[in-house]
Amino acid sequence: MTSGSVASSGADGPPLHVVLVEPLIPQNTGTVGRLCVATGARLHLVEPLGFDIDEKAVRRAGLDYWKNVDLHVHPSWEACCASIDVPVERFYLFSTHATRTYDDASYGHGDVVVFGKETAGLGRALLDENDDQARTIPLFGPVRSLNLSTTVGIVVYEALRQMKMWSDE
Repeated sequence: MTSGSVASSGADGPPLHVVLVEPLIPQNTGTVGRLCVATGARLHLVEPLGFDIDEKAVRRAGLDYWKNVDLHVHPSWEACCASIDVPVERFYLFSTHATRTYDDASYGHGDVVVFGKETAGLGRALLDENDDQARTIPLFGPVRSLNLSTTVGIVVYEALRQMKMWSDE
């Protein structure tokens, strides 16, 4: 068995924009950053962050790939949205409170997947305002939610699968 790679679709920009709104746990953000490097996705962090991402802190955390992350840090949700020139219907917001599942979306090149902070998720007002774009990952056991980086991984690879980004080269 050979490992596949993510193929270039020929479209401009990254295959996905991954947005973490006010992330708190540096290990989760580091894991998501590694995923973004591996898949060509662009990582957007919305402040305030619960940790430092300066060069010293990143080095101390052992994130030797961090320099390869296509990283954009935004002072607010509004600033993040303004910087990503994508129609609102191409934003997918993830929450345990949503009723539609992550695989119910039709992902396309350049879409935006949005995740909230580990302790509280995305704000209720944001979810209510974008109910048609809210998605969840079904849970079958006695847990409230999955780890943030696990959730991002599930969604990113489902989106890439739908976009037929696999290559056997």
